[in-house]
Amino acid sequence: MSTERAEGSDRGTPRRDAPGRGARRPDGAGSGAQVHRALASPVRGQLLALLRDSEQPLDVHTLAAQLGLHPNTVRAHLVVLAEAGLVSAQPQPRERPGRPRLAYRATDAAAEVAAESSGGYRLLAEILASYLAGAAPDPGGAAEQAGSAWGRYLVERPAPFQTVPPHAAVERIVALLADLGFTPELDDSDPGRPRVLLRRCPFLDVAKDHQEVVCNVHLGLMRGALAELGVDVEARDLLPFVEPGLCVSHLEVPA
Repeated sequence: MSTERAEGSDRGTPRRDAPGRGARRPDGAGSGAQVHRALASPVRGQLLALLRDSEQPLDVHTLAAQLGLHPNTVRAHLVVLAEAGLVSAQPQPRERPGRPRLAYRATDAAAEVAAESSGGYRLLAEILASYLAGAAPDPGGAAEQAGSAWGRYLVERPAPFQTVPPHAAVERIVALLADLGFTPELDDSDPGRPRVLLRRCPFLDVAKDHQEVVCNVHLGLMRGALAELGVDVEARDLLPFVEPGLCVSHLEVPA
């Protein structure tokens, strides 16, 4: 069963920006934390690039068709970009009664942010992965620990006194992986031991040289997110390259 990104649905209590990071940037973009979170997703980066390159505003269905994603997935990503001040929406004229369709364009702030951040992320990933692999006594353990901390940060924690059902937690993990740029697929033919099939690794070129670091970061992200959700679901492993272009994570879900 293929699970698409459904960000914005069934969300818990939103996080607040850390002190000193909440002020809106002078260029019109959102706070540093909002912009960082918005640009952390390769999918949102692709959306922003399409909108920047288009002379006309684009609607959700046009964007979804260009990226090969479900419109609801695209709509959820656009919400995050809009909250960060990187895109804006405008209603399109309708010939018939009903809710007008929205079309989106990149804001002026998006161009400035892109100019600041383009080109360096992949190089930075290579630098950090190679340093960790060569300098840390246990590169895999250190990578998983770092991934776990970020997994806790990236997933929305449940509201107070709210319990997240195991199946909903698994869906959030799949959504998080999609947000990071994977094309994840949930195989729940065995409900107690579902598998997450991971294709299109966003750091494939780095993982080929530093597999232990990159794959353990992703395993840590899953484990940290599950811990933050407070569920009794375990990410048992992440097996890299079980076949070309495919990694597999086995989960353990209580009956």
